[in-house]
Amino acid sequence: MTSDLLFVYGTLRPGFGGERAAWLASVARPVDAAMARGALYRVDYYPAFVPQADGLVVGDLFHLPNATAILATLDEYEECAAHFPAPHEYRRERVRVQTTGGGVDAWTYVYARDVAGLERIAGGDFLG
Repeated sequence: MTSDLLFVYGTLRPGFGGERAAWLASVARPVDAAMARGALYRVDYYPAFVPQADGLVVGDLFHLPNATAILATLDEYEECAAHFPAPHEYRRERVRVQTTGGGVDAWTYVYARDVAGLERIAGGDFLG
């Protein structure tokens, strides 16, 4: 299943100001602000997104002109490419996100570990 949309909620967001966020902004086209159902937790300097019916997570939606190459690079960044030892901290999966134009399915990176003991980010906005 391929998709050329990516939902980002943490260190890949344009407002974060990191090197990888700048790279993504240079290779992908911003589409809209977006929200996904779920919870956001603080792991360290980066967040963890867990899809769930309760709560909303704030982020940004990007169109990926070369989705295969861009996602392969991001899988390396998120350390969830096949060559990384399991268990991975994140996994890439499709989620439903809402934009001002309606709902769409997009790739995102979901936290794959237990969130017990992690602080939940109130309001679901890592940059807020």
